[in-house]
This record gives sequence, C-alpha cells and structure tokens, in this order.
Amino acid sequence: MSRIAATFAQLQARGRKALIPYITLGFPRRESGLELVPALVQAGADLVEVGVPFSDPLADGATIQAAAQQALTNGMTPQLALEQVRTLREQGVTVPLIWMGYFNPILQMGLETFAQQAAQAGLDGVIVPDLPVEEAGPLQAALGRHGLDLIFLVAPTTDDRRLAAIAQRASGFLYLVSVTGVTGARDRLPPDLPDLVARVRRHTRLPVVVGFGISRPEHAHTVGRLADGVVVGSALLRAIAQAQDPITGARTFLRSLRQALDSPSP
Repeated sequence: MSRIAATFAQLQARGRKALIPYITLGFPRRESGLELVPALVQAGADLVEVGVPFSDPLADGATIQAAAQQALTNGMTPQLALEQVRTLREQGVTVPLIWMGYFNPILQMGLETFAQQAAQAGLDGVIVPDLPVEEAGPLQAALGRHGLDLIFLVAPTTDDRRLAAIAQRASGFLYLVSVTGVTGARDRLPPDLPDLVARVRRHTRLPVVVGFGISRPEHAHTVGRLADGVVVGSALLRAIAQAQDPITGARTFLRSLRQALDSPSP
C-alpha cells in the first residue's frame, strides 16, 4: 500500500477528512518550503502538494502565477525542488508529499530519470495539470516502476465516458476541480458541487478530493461533508504573502481550516 493510500485509509478509519495544502517551493524565499511544510503538518496537514514553478502555468490563477514568478526569480528549479523534498524527509516529515508541476520540465529531465529521482527524494505522487490521460501512459509507467502515484484531475466539464477512462487509470486519489477555469480563491462554492462529487464517486472507489476555489473555513467544512479531502492553494499563498511572518501566517490559516474540517455538522 502506498503512503497516500495508507493515509486515506487511516483517515477513513478515524472518521476524518484529508487537509491538503499547496505551496510553491521557492516562495516567498528560496528555502521557505523547508520551514513551511513542517509548519503546515503541525497545523493539521495530512498530505502536502509541493508546487514546482514553471514559466507558463496555464492552469493557475494570478496568486499562484505570482508566487511561481517569485520562486523562479529566487532560483527555484526542478532539481532544487527534489533536493528540498529530500531534505524534508531527512528532517522527519512523514506525510505524503505530492509533486504538482507541469509536464515540460519532467520531459526535459527524462521520464525515467524524473521518476527515479522523485522516488529517491521521497515523493509519493505526481500531479501534472497539462498532461491529458490519453498521453499519460509513459509517465505513469515510469512512476509505477518506482512506486509513485500519478494523480489525475477531473473537471466539471468532464463527461461520464472520459471520467470512466480517467478513473480506470487513476491511483492515489482523484482530484476534482470544483470550477471551470484556473486556480484562485473564490467567495462561494459552486451550487452543483454535491452533484458533481456524487457523479465522480459513481466511477471510482478511490478517495475524491476537491480543490480550486477553497478559501475559507466554511468552504472546508462544506466540502468535508461531501468529499474525502480538501485542497487549498491560492488562499494559503495569499495568507503567506500578507503575513509579517510567513510561517506563522501559514500555520494560523491552516489551523482555521483544520478546525472547520473537523467540526461536526450542525
């Protein structure tokens, strides 16, 4: 059983939902991730997405684009990202760590080389938002040889035929994009989210997590009643950017989501 699967099994046994923060490695400083990830785990993160900046982040909204640009300016590279993951493991971080990045840097590194180095660094899964399932076979095979999950995105516009194809190939969990469009904090959740989660569940026994647009504790509480986990990215990066102390800002914000996610329904 992979570390991702084991984590979700443990959460299910305890009646809890996964809180999955996303950070951009290299933001706000090049080494910030080495402090941010442990702080987020302390605040209640069950898994962590480590974002690797790319110059053309087509799935990301303004907040993550700005963080990525700052990270690139700070000198963050895919190789340095892998080194920081390795350091986090050496520091004692044990929660699943998931690479979130675009396909071009992986292709440039070489699929087998990337998969081998990712596993050696201590990654557990990979999300590639610009890699469609029809073209994912070679990367998925390389990752599978090294025990890593390739996690697919599902959008509101994904029809049942395509959803079935994605579910058949998926491992780890299914990442349900709650809205049509790019990442970014939003004021309210889409009203059809319950129906969307139910439709995805009909096609898979994997955990279903919801991301894109989660920005407030009440969002986390609502999504936690529907899905197996919540991903928060843009709102967390905004809290980090606005805080006098980024580490304290991240910890405080994530604790508010953890408390909401764990609170019983009225």
